[in-house]
Amino acid sequence: MIDRRIKQQITDALDRQAAVALIGPRQVGKTTLAQVIGEERGALYLDLEDRDDREKLSNAKLFLKQYENRLVVLDEIHRVPELFQTLRGIIDEGRRKGIRTGRFLILGSASVDLLRQSGESLAGRIEYVDMQTLDVTEVGTEENVLNRLWIQGGFPDSFLAGNEEDSLKLRKNFIRTYLERDVPQFGLRIPAETLERLWTMLAHSQGTMLNASRLASGLSLTAPTITKYIDLLVDLLLVRRLRPYHINIGKRLMKSPKVYVRDSGLLHALLGIRDYNGLCGHPVVGASWEGFVIESLLALVPDRTLASYYRTSAGAEVDLVLELPGMSETWAVEIKRSLAVKLSKGFYHACEDIQPDKSFVVYSGEERYPVADGLEAIGVLEMAQMLLDKSGV
Repeated sequence: MIDRRIKQQITDALDRQAAVALIGPRQVGKTTLAQVIGEERGALYLDLEDRDDREKLSNAKLFLKQYENRLVVLDEIHRVPELFQTLRGIIDEGRRKGIRTGRFLILGSASVDLLRQSGESLAGRIEYVDMQTLDVTEVGTEENVLNRLWIQGGFPDSFLAGNEEDSLKLRKNFIRTYLERDVPQFGLRIPAETLERLWTMLAHSQGTMLNASRLASGLSLTAPTITKYIDLLVDLLLVRRLRPYHINIGKRLMKSPKVYVRDSGLLHALLGIRDYNGLCGHPVVGASWEGFVIESLLALVPDRTLASYYRTSAGAEVDLVLELPGMSETWAVEIKRSLAVKLSKGFYHACEDIQPDKSFVVYSGEERYPVADGLEAIGVLEMAQMLLDKSGV
């Protein structure tokens, strides 16, 4: 098992709050980590996908009353959303008895926003922790480990698979499971074939601005329907919409978000890319690297960091703009999949518009060196570590 940095965040949250929600996509390692924490704390573990465990909670208040002095882990909470209201009463009753922290560890395979809609009744009683796939600072520094993370993605089973073929099969099974079993759980009756075609179209369009009308035309659907389907993929933490950066400079700015399949391994599985050789000869290689770097960095930015991209109709462009919280700093990050850093005039024009406090080019090499006044070339691992230091995790 790879040690996950987020474990300390979870235990700290349990020590100060009655309920902690661990949020992340399926198979990201939530259950494994929760079971480790549960063993350390003598917890009761309930898998709400299991009918027998759901039956135990048919009278949840009566059942859970017997475990008021133990941590209770509730896995796949979205299967029983009505449970949140009951948990509120249990937590409030416990508080009156002086039992204030470490009551429930709740796991959910959806975004914080989606789960919070169900958990509004726990306001002031719950803390949310977002669990990402494996990041570049967690997988070690062995030779070619970064490329393996890029090719196979950060889902633990895929990354740790014995060979590339097994990894690809695991990812394809993951995609099929989401389409046929998980998506219907969230209330949308979408034909699996339709959603898979949309997901694949998004993969082919990796890193481009969202054009819902074009996607709708290709699937014989309406643009609002496409937007609703993409909303679901975003809520399930499978797709990222990177918003445009807005600044009042009197120039025409692009207003559509850019769209990325978040995990590079899933991106490659959707496109049928088997290995590094196949990726390097594929048109998506540059956009794949860009998405991989963006996810690697956003997994480690300080809380409340605002992320966006910048582009004008005249061609000024920056791949990633980070507005760091509390420090009033703006960083401009350009991403290049090459060992030789060459930047277009569009990047320099964008920096003139944005006036960032720091500017970086994240490239495929490891050496850090100045490119121009106020601009540094830096490897993805060092850049990620720098953001991790900023976040203080």
